[in-house]
Amino acid sequence: MIYLDHNATTRCDERVLEAMLPYLSGMYGNPSSLYKLGRIARSAIDIAREQVAALIDASAARIVFTSGGTEANALALANARGVGLAISAIEHPSIFENAECYRRNFKYLQSLAVDRAGVLPLLSLDNVKWQVGDMASVMLANNETGLIQDVAAIAEHLSECGVNVHTDAVQALGKMPFSFKKLGVKLMSLSSHKIYGPKGCGALVVAEDFVLKPLQRGGDQEHGWRAGTENVVAIVGFGKAAELAKAEMGLRELRMLGLRTRLEQALRTIPGLVIFAEHAKRLPNTVQFGIPGINGEMLLMRLDQRNIAVSSGSACSASSGEVSPVLAAMGVDASLARSAIRVSLGKDNNETEIDQFVDALKASIAN
Repeated sequence: MIYLDHNATTRCDERVLEAMLPYLSGMYGNPSSLYKLGRIARSAIDIAREQVAALIDASAARIVFTSGGTEANALALANARGVGLAISAIEHPSIFENAECYRRNFKYLQSLAVDRAGVLPLLSLDNVKWQVGDMASVMLANNETGLIQDVAAIAEHLSECGVNVHTDAVQALGKMPFSFKKLGVKLMSLSSHKIYGPKGCGALVVAEDFVLKPLQRGGDQEHGWRAGTENVVAIVGFGKAAELAKAEMGLRELRMLGLRTRLEQALRTIPGLVIFAEHAKRLPNTVQFGIPGINGEMLLMRLDQRNIAVSSGSACSASSGEVSPVLAAMGVDASLARSAIRVSLGKDNNETEIDQFVDALKASIAN
């Protein structure tokens, strides 16, 4: 199979699996226990916390391990303390749905409009009547188009109003260098399985001056911020994946950008094809495009029959059959949005696979 859906998930790196294996058998202690097996597990978690923190330039003591990016987003929004919550119009479903859940706690829930490229203009932030303690959630990199948002500028702009900014950095992690400290946000969500780590593990990063209140109670794990026995083996895997991502960041980024350039050059030869957010700053691995008159789901299935895995957009809402809210927010015509296909490259893809994908795409369109 030619796998081109790395924004949905990634294959666990063999080096990550090797690091995890001992904690599936011999090193099975509960990290809250004081005897040797427990201390070994606790030490492994501490090392992983340092590895994740090093990747994003954060304090290890402010990393809260969760079950994934979705839980991290839920925990972040549960810590909105003002009378208002605002989210960008192109957020992940886990932000939209948690925002709706917490709507009753606020006087207003506002969607922040983006332009046709998916960029959130700073001027649009001035249309909101912010109050001290309000929260804004703006993702660092979009999971569908790959668009990179200027979160640092947004956080700086809103800090003057006393607004706490959360960013969903799940898709940005491991694909582009960034610093939690320099972004100036109060909260950041991360996920392991997007960077060749295991599923079932993520993290919320908390600024030094932000007091986090737990969403999940019943124990003192994770400094009392997230109750429940830690998933040691997955946390170890997340840590190793973060270590590898930091060490290989430059090479991965350069390789994927080269493959993306090759892909886009070929795609531009297809009549009528539109690359969404084409001229905006995007992740090096992501291309989302549409072809007028083509049914995206049918095209996806034709490619699947040719043993090629791509997606139409967010894996968390792909089965809804509705037009992508991200593309709708960007003003993309509904018929074109329904033709959308997302290609998200990984560190192990190669030029031959790109060429084979383009050939299969053209053949599928012709059928």
